[in-house]
Amino acid sequence: MADVKPIPEGYPRISPYLVVDDANAAIGFYTEVLGARERMRMGGRPGDPPDKVGHAELELGDSLIMLADEFPEVGAVSPRTVGGTPVSISAYVEDVDAVWAKALAAGATAVREPENQFYGDRLGQFEDPWGHRWSIATHVEDVSPDEMAKRAAAAGQE
Repeated sequence: MADVKPIPEGYPRISPYLVVDDANAAIGFYTEVLGARERMRMGGRPGDPPDKVGHAELELGDSLIMLADEFPEVGAVSPRTVGGTPVSISAYVEDVDAVWAKALAAGATAVREPENQFYGDRLGQFEDPWGHRWSIATHVEDVSPDEMAKRAAAAGQE
């Protein structure tokens, strides 16, 4: 038996797995808005509609997003089905304002307008059309730990 790596090549240790209602549309949204690249897509189980997605993988830089359509019979339901999500997915992007505009134009809902943060990032947050929250940021300034502590105190963030 050949040696098998416990963490396969091309897979980060942690990948969000998103359950959505209409995975095909979500894949389109994530590729258009975030610049993700579809790596693979598998259909559902026998008897499922032909366009149902049982599993898909999207590359976003050195990260991986896995997703599938809802399968309520095995507990795989979307945030919309359960009434929201306590989780936010964070992604660094080249231009937070451009991605923000694309997201809203593609049907996302504004949660937090992009603005410069005391720690050196310009950050905004939106909810995608399937109920997943995304914090997107562009690093705009290197801030020393001392300066960050001063800015945090001034902003009431201690």
